[in-house]
Amino acid sequence: MFNFKPYNRKELFKKYYMMKTTFIIYLLLSALTGFAIAWIDSQPNWDDTGITALMLVGAGVLFGFLSKEKPWFIALTVSIWIPILAVISTHNYGGFLALIPAFVGAYTGYILRRIIYKP
Repeated sequence: MFNFKPYNRKELFKKYYMMKTTFIIYLLLSALTGFAIAWIDSQPNWDDTGITALMLVGAGVLFGFLSKEKPWFIALTVSIWIPILAVISTHNYGGFLALIPAFVGAYTGYILRRIIYKP
């Protein structure tokens, strides 16, 4: 009636470890990408909010699609650098609006992954 298979702990641990390792790698890459976008946005001659928002959406979609879990954390690591630099340099809290495009992008990428690779 029930077909229980014994499981191998080594294989499960290796699979879990690989999943966490790839997530950490994607997390670090998304943080570096977000920092690069924030650095470009903080330059004195850069005054194009639309392109910055598009870069945040693109990075969010890319890393939201690549990572299998926690799109909110990916979006936060991509976009938190812009508010940090805005608050430190100009005491402007409007930089927190940069969180919105990154969250839209990350959840779009996550949903696309769920549609393409059905669980």
